[in-house]
Amino acid sequence: MTDKPNFLGWTCPRPLQNCPTIVMGHGAGGKMMADLIKHLFAPAFDNEWLGQMGDATAIELSSLVPRHTPHATRHTPHVTRHTSHVTRHTSHVAFTTDSYVVSPLFFPGGNIGELAVNGTVNDLAMRGAKPLYLSAGFILEEGLPMETLGRIVNSMAAACKKAGVKIATGDTKVVQKGHGDGTYINTSGIGVIPVGIDIAPQNARPGDAVLISGTMGDHGIAIMSVREGLTFETEIKSDTAPLNGLVEAMLKSGGDKPTPLQPIHCLRDATRGGLAAVLNELAEASQVGIEFDEKKVPLRLAVNAACEMLGLDPFYVANEGKLVAIVAEEAAGQVLAAMHRHEYGKDAAIIGHVVEAHSGLVTAKTAIGGMRVVDLPAGELLPRIC
Repeated sequence: MTDKPNFLGWTCPRPLQNCPTIVMGHGAGGKMMADLIKHLFAPAFDNEWLGQMGDATAIELSSLVPRHTPHATRHTPHVTRHTSHVTRHTSHVAFTTDSYVVSPLFFPGGNIGELAVNGTVNDLAMRGAKPLYLSAGFILEEGLPMETLGRIVNSMAAACKKAGVKIATGDTKVVQKGHGDGTYINTSGIGVIPVGIDIAPQNARPGDAVLISGTMGDHGIAIMSVREGLTFETEIKSDTAPLNGLVEAMLKSGGDKPTPLQPIHCLRDATRGGLAAVLNELAEASQVGIEFDEKKVPLRLAVNAACEMLGLDPFYVANEGKLVAIVAEEAAGQVLAAMHRHEYGKDAAIIGHVVEAHSGLVTAKTAIGGMRVVDLPAGELLPRIC
């Protein structure tokens, strides 16, 4: 690692090597954030666990326990672009962290508290893990009403109960009035990945099917409607939800026990940057192409109308209770059926497939039959959606 970050080759609408300060686009889930991670954070903190670059990191349990025989050496997994870092015959824990700075604190369908719990639960579930324990760190702004904090904390407790997790540790800090938006929350989580489960961003293969668990863009438009004072004929609510139960149902779609041919290759929850960002991240991680059909992506009429009115592409709008799955083609039907039987997968659909052509690129078939490139979002779209 060099003493200074290597800014050469950074590409985005606002060249980062010439950008002296952080801007909102660095946290929007698009190219600017990807470049920040790739060229600054990843080289500085480089190690085999961070290199997995998934929603959660899988850590082999045996690597945490010193071996007592004189000549034994600790196994260090080797990470390559097409290696998920999870071996099928050993136990792993999943570990993740996330911070929540959403404004406003309360929005249709949820609030920052349950969002913080569900978001971290979902990141663990995207590795096939059973979420167990969370931490909760609160940064409170001076002047925040105690009643408001109480509502947030109670909603977190209810979300934990619904997801089947416990907050095992936490921290509280207070900043001066004017130095925060009421409260920011950081949650970290740990869970157990069952033996035989190997789900990672690097696992997509040509021929795989692309599935989504439901309608796109609900959360982002719900936040935008409150922030900008927009009203629609039908109230648009956030889709924030814990997805670990849905993932468990998907994993059991072929029987109670995972097999060496476990069909779910990749899972990602489509948060910042929406469907477009997730598909691009998976295409890049697995070095494959991804194609999907715009007409097969479920959208609520109100969300679609709002996007048209605001000039937004719904595939770039954030979600907080939807996942993208890359599944072996021969198992796609049974996985989809399992999703339809779950409350958070009723609107699930197969929207496309993985291809060998145009590696690292995502394309969409349009309503008029043409094809267009669906790139990573360039800059800031919907700030502070989580």
